[in-house]
Amino acid sequence: MAIKFQYNKTSLTNLGKQLKVRQKALPTLKNKESALRASVLGAKAEAERYERQLEQAMQGYDYLSALWDEFEPDLIRISDVEMGTAKVAGVNTPKIVEIRYEIRPFNTFAKPAWFADGVRILKELTQLGLESEVAAEKRRILEFNRKKTTQKVNLYEKVQIPGYQEAMRKIKRYMEDEENLSKASSKIVKTRHAAMEEEEMR
Repeated sequence: MAIKFQYNKTSLTNLGKQLKVRQKALPTLKNKESALRASVLGAKAEAERYERQLEQAMQGYDYLSALWDEFEPDLIRISDVEMGTAKVAGVNTPKIVEIRYEIRPFNTFAKPAWFADGVRILKELTQLGLESEVAAEKRRILEFNRKKTTQKVNLYEKVQIPGYQEAMRKIKRYMEDEENLSKASSKIVKTRHAAMEEEEMR
């Protein structure tokens, strides 16, 4: 990225301001990047934990597989999932506030005794499934923000800060050269005037 500038004091001042802003923001960005990196690992572990729990729960209920044929699938359904947000390293991430179920009334005397357990098991499995999905989405959001922050850190650290410093060096060098030329030319003019005055006095 080429930094546009002019060889004058105004441009030098503006570049100095821009440089200070970036130098001041860089440590904060680096801290945010580290926090996001740690949060991504945490979210990944959380998603994997929910997946394992879901898998273990499914395996734990394998012994009931023959009974599920009798179960009525429309007995329970999710009516609503209330979502909220939680700030993680300054980033809004999703979280489940509440899962609402709609349970169709059934006659406990006419239906098998384990139907109530079946409803409880389905609640548990859907909760774990949804938590796993939300944790995966949280990880994706945090990873996206971590990448964006890393790009910004790299942009400031490797491109903009060195670019501004180089541009300022060029302007200072140019202004010093201008000043030296100006001094040299005024010396030449003074020397000529002195020589002319001497000539006239002869």
